[in-house]
Amino acid sequence: MKLTTFIIDDDLVSQFATRYCIQQSQREFDIVTCSSGEEGVQACFNFVEKSNRLPDIIFLDLVMDGMSGWDFLENLKNLFKEHKLPSVYVLSAFTNAKDRTIAKDHGLIAGYVDKPLSRSYLEKILKEEEKRRS
Repeated sequence: MKLTTFIIDDDLVSQFATRYCIQQSQREFDIVTCSSGEEGVQACFNFVEKSNRLPDIIFLDLVMDGMSGWDFLENLKNLFKEHKLPSVYVLSAFTNAKDRTIAKDHGLIAGYVDKPLSRSYLEKILKEEEKRRS
């Protein structure tokens, strides 16, 4: 089954590296990239309108200009209550130890990844997704 993945990150190099890692996996993906939290919320609305569901996985940077990753998570929770929420993996440099602690305990965050995403961690995520779906 093809998974839909959103990458929400204002760093174009990180977007590229994450997309490349996902494309190198042995699975099929539809990948949508967004350069801001606002763009990510709009992409969620568009995806729901088109397919009546949210993406399967979101890779989310926390520190972005405008709407932060934390604000994006609040919007996701509040605007899409009637939909099954995606697995959200925080993709961050975690320069702030407080962010790592909050991410660990946040109910919407399935995991956190130090940039850049590695193939081994992606495989771990995909195994978790398979368990979640069965």
